Amino acid sequence: MRRPGPLVVLATLPREHGSYRQGSYRQGRSGVSSDTSAPAEISLVRAWCDQAWQALGAAREEIDALNVYPVPDGDTGTNLYLTLEAARAALRDADPTDRAGALHALGRGALLGARGNSGVILSQLLRAGAETLLAARANGADRPARVLADLLLAASEAGYAAVGTPVEGTILTVAREAAAAADSAASAGTLADTITAAAQAGRTALERTPELLPTLAAAGVVDAGGRGLCVLLDVAETLLTGIRRTTLPSRHVPVPALAPGDPAEDEPVGPSAEVMFLLDAGDEAIPRLRQTLAGLGDSLVVVGGDGLWNVHVHVDDVGAAIEAGIEAGRPHRIQVTHFADQTRRPRLRAGSRGVVAVTAGPGLEELFREAGAHVVAGAPGRRCSTAELLAVIRDAGASEVVVLPNDVDSIAVAEAAARAAREEGMRVAVVPTRAQVQGLAAIAVHDPGRGFDDDVVAMTAAAGHARHGAVTVAARDAMTMAGPCKVGDPLGVVEGDFAVVGQDLRDVAWTVVERLLGGGGELVTLVRGAECDHELSDHLLARLRVSRPDVDALVYDGGQQRYPLLISVE
Repeated sequence: MRRPGPLVVLATLPREHGSYRQGSYRQGRSGVSSDTSAPAEISLVRAWCDQAWQALGAAREEIDALNVYPVPDGDTGTNLYLTLEAARAALRDADPTDRAGALHALGRGALLGARGNSGVILSQLLRAGAETLLAARANGADRPARVLADLLLAASEAGYAAVGTPVEGTILTVAREAAAAADSAASAGTLADTITAAAQAGRTALERTPELLPTLAAAGVVDAGGRGLCVLLDVAETLLTGIRRTTLPSRHVPVPALAPGDPAEDEPVGPSAEVMFLLDAGDEAIPRLRQTLAGLGDSLVVVGGDGLWNVHVHVDDVGAAIEAGIEAGRPHRIQVTHFADQTRRPRLRAGSRGVVAVTAGPGLEELFREAGAHVVAGAPGRRCSTAELLAVIRDAGASEVVVLPNDVDSIAVAEAAARAAREEGMRVAVVPTRAQVQGLAAIAVHDPGRGFDDDVVAMTAAAGHARHGAVTVAARDAMTMAGPCKVGDPLGVVEGDFAVVGQDLRDVAWTVVERLLGGGGELVTLVRGAECDHELSDHLLARLRVSRPDVDALVYDGGQQRYPLLISVE
């Protein structure tokens, strides 16, 4: 059996970094630096979440392929990715200068967004780690190495406590071994020594998981959840030391033929369904709930506290599991997955094609719907998640789907959702539209009668030919590419960059139009936002009629926030 081993790729930074003093943490070549207005540990946690989320996204398919325990449903990597994505989004939405608020948001986001057995366990690890970090500051801890070791120890203990019947050879084993190594290293070592010891111990523990769990040995793989945790530890090691270690992809080996008397390969093993729900309940109700659910099935994990819990269990009697939740409190967001269904591809209309678009306002949503698209709500400061986008791609019910992210920060999310959809049998392409108006240009040339590739090429070309801009108002004093701006100054955006600073919104908007028309064009499209009156668009139309009578113009009500006007030239 080929098992993963560490490969040193890069070593660039010193082995010791500064303390957790506010604003003190800074790293150079790794591209991570603190926001000087935020506590240093919050800047570090945010950086770790961003890079760990990207690393899990890259390793997701490999981890899914390793998933044979507790149920071979091939979704551990996806569940870990989506759980961390929820925690990361909650942290990004929190005030980074509020240490307690940011760490509580991280834990709550993980709890609310946890997916599957592995995701629920990860949410508990994250929540316990966040609470330990907050307590360390409150208790005046001044040795980062000790804080890190205590964080990993608390996370491991919380993981074991959350699982009804802990099993060795899983993510729990990897967490425990990493924590123990960190504890030893922190006694006399630096922060870098501590995370290096933890990450190495995690990789070693991962290699041993098949020796502890016969199911893994029979399949010739290491534990999927443990592999995911090693990805997270590797990212932490890179952030704190500059050393990048890549665990080599785990290889499957042929499984010996079944011996006489062995169970048939397709014989059902274990409960038939996964039940998950959030539960509003007091702490006193949880012991009885655990006991009831443990008698109904296996893979029981209950995490949370302070009146909100995330419950996961594998059972045959779905109704009994939900009734146990009702007896304990108020279950909500109930999810039931029948494992047999996960082996079947979704029913798709052969030869059908759909378009999925991310929209930033009610008017834009209506425009895309009228053009035949399925929409996902998004907005500045509120990006859609991979899970949301994947759900709409599935709901389109088409064998071919074109995705229009319509926002530069949503392109990576769209690509992740597309990869997941392709594994389910759909043909999915992402047209990398960076603005709402580029999406409108793309869907205007969409033709389901064309071949799929030809349609994608045409939509991509139309989006690329749509030069885009916008006008907004400065929310704070800042330095832009066009010079300094003050709160309340009108700003003009050209191709994603703040290129105009002015005093009058109408003049700024006209400057943006002129710059976009500088490269030629026959059609100007104006999309009015929620804060745009008709006077602004009427003013631009009047100036266009006088100075550019050869150019046609269209005006739509988009209803988007923050940007009174979106502009495109084709």
